[in-house]
Amino acid sequence: MTQQSVDDDWSATLFRQMLDAGVDLFAYVPDAGNKRLIEHVDASNETRSVLLTTEEEGIAVCAGADLVGKRAVLCMQSSGVGNCVNYLSLVNGGRFPLLMVVSMRGDFGEQNPWQYPMGQAVEPIFETMGVLTFKVDEPEDLEKTAAAAISAAMKGSQSAALVLSQKFLGAKAF
Repeated sequence: MTQQSVDDDWSATLFRQMLDAGVDLFAYVPDAGNKRLIEHVDASNETRSVLLTTEEEGIAVCAGADLVGKRAVLCMQSSGVGNCVNYLSLVNGGRFPLLMVVSMRGDFGEQNPWQYPMGQAVEPIFETMGVLTFKVDEPEDLEKTAAAAISAAMKGSQSAALVLSQKFLGAKAF
């Protein structure tokens, strides 16, 4: 199976799971890791994508969606997690559900030394801010791990991050 067909398979699977859970708003900062997922969103008449200028805007968009009875997800690269720390305190204080899909950099197979510091900080930041982390390393783990993250956020009213590792996504070659 080529890397492109692997990308198509996981993004279509994840999109279907999100749609089945009632997620209809996808806030995102463009990234190669979420590109195909957002293409599925844009191709559907049932969903809407919201292009962000910064990741923390996505937390506010997700909070607003919750206030009007909608379900949203924030899609970003791991380097954007550091931009969200103050807004994650809003999530804790406001006690609203938050679902994030984080495509990792700075882990398995990374070749860019500038990506390592934030890549290593993602899980400790989430732990400190009370965000449950659900990590996908292998393709066969995607559906059950995504289901757990979606359930924690949408049914359990928790902050949850579905973290897609570079082992799962494939490391960028430079």
